[in-house]
Amino acid sequence: MTSSTPLTISMHPRDNVAIVANDGGLPAGTVLPSGLVLRDKVPQGHKVNLVDLAADAPVLRYNVVIGYAERDIPAGSWVHERLLKMPAARELEGLPMPGDAGVVPPPVLPPLEGYTFEGYRNADGSVGSRNILAITTTVQCVAGVLDFAVKRIKSDLLPRYPHVDDVVGLEHTYGCGVAIDAPDAIIPIRTLRNISLNPNFGGEVMVLSLGCEKLQPERLLPPGVIPIEDQRDAALDVVCLQAEENVGFMSMIDAILRQAEVHLQRLNLRRREVVPASELVVGVQCGGSDAFSGVTANPAVGFATDLLVRAGATVMFSETTEVRDGIAQLTSRASSTDVANAMVREMAWYDNYLQKGRVDRSANTTPGNKLGGLSNIVEKAMGSIVKSGSAPISGVLSPGEKLKQKGLIYAATPASDFICGTLQLAAGMNVHIFTTGRGTPYGLAEVPVIKVATRSDLARRWHDLMDVNAGRIADGSATIEDVGWELFHLMLAVASGKKTWAEQWGLQNSLVLFNPAPVT
Repeated sequence: MTSSTPLTISMHPRDNVAIVANDGGLPAGTVLPSGLVLRDKVPQGHKVNLVDLAADAPVLRYNVVIGYAERDIPAGSWVHERLLKMPAARELEGLPMPGDAGVVPPPVLPPLEGYTFEGYRNADGSVGSRNILAITTTVQCVAGVLDFAVKRIKSDLLPRYPHVDDVVGLEHTYGCGVAIDAPDAIIPIRTLRNISLNPNFGGEVMVLSLGCEKLQPERLLPPGVIPIEDQRDAALDVVCLQAEENVGFMSMIDAILRQAEVHLQRLNLRRREVVPASELVVGVQCGGSDAFSGVTANPAVGFATDLLVRAGATVMFSETTEVRDGIAQLTSRASSTDVANAMVREMAWYDNYLQKGRVDRSANTTPGNKLGGLSNIVEKAMGSIVKSGSAPISGVLSPGEKLKQKGLIYAATPASDFICGTLQLAAGMNVHIFTTGRGTPYGLAEVPVIKVATRSDLARRWHDLMDVNAGRIADGSATIEDVGWELFHLMLAVASGKKTWAEQWGLQNSLVLFNPAPVT
């Protein structure tokens, strides 16, 4: 917001704070259009109280209590995290459930028909937005060898197969030195298994193993898991570095290239075809969030989420600590009591997980979040949850599980950008939406990532990293609906092959498996 006119944004008529929208913030002494005079300099995205707040008075944003005043705060003051006491987390009992008196079910959204994209149909019925050879690894020990081999594949083999988009190594830090029989070990194992079967890989499964690791290939991908008819009864395609026939480093590389070419030949036969928008599987996520995230980018993503659900597509929202404070909103939107109870189960599991580490949800909020105006996790959660739109929540996934239905799905994940993205890959997403206010060059090699800036200043400065500028909503030059439709059309184009900025630059973050089990 470059205008010299002071601009503040409130989210609800009952809010007693508003955020400053102007670039660079506003100096002390500024007179707001309401006549309120700022007592302090207030940075962009930060809160100013619109009324006098007595000590212990509730501070309202989104018509939600985001904290209690630590002391008397005169109207026009800069309200930051040091002036707020965070509310306790909502208990997971007595939540509003579908069918309860007073619980209004979410509206049934009218169908949205006629929208298509060009994707790759797979034998298991899924559709890919990219045609990628992915090489799965069973253990971190082989990562260096695979990195060398992938560079060779890209330089020596890939040019011969113009219909294959890329070759990626599914590297990670798991596989050995872990308590692999511990109950929670199923999470990283099924995550890697399901990533190997992501729709963007066309069912071509190739594994690189060291040989002595705890996560043996047959345990990772047991018989019958790969849903390709001509491979269902075939032996798993594994290159084992410790195999006797591998004599010397280049022998290992030759073995990898030899098997990779078999898969490249099959992938190169694939062609895009027109498919309905209902085949989109979109993961929505935010990182480097600021106070504008819940004002511009995330509401626009929420509008696009509703469009996708209306078109019959699948949308996953995640980040447990960033929706935990909105659990009552979520259970009341569940399509059934079973779905609501599943969400409560995932929240309770994560509460317990954090307690084991002697922390709570407040550990989520980063220094950058606070610099961007987010005082605590409650405020952050209210802005994060709006990415889910307004549709009924039709299903819940535990970490690492694969999608089995369409609609709006809560996929339980940590809020860590890298772990959340990894788990949404495992669930089966073929397009990723990532909103940011502070800015992050986040990207994934396995799926296209559409980056949405919350502020026009970020979109201007990072003009060749941000795909969509949602800051125009705060500027007044676009509406939430405008940007939501723009995102919807961009998703269809990207799913059809249009490259995002992250793809053009080759930006990609490592896969990070969520492993709550012990390391030995």
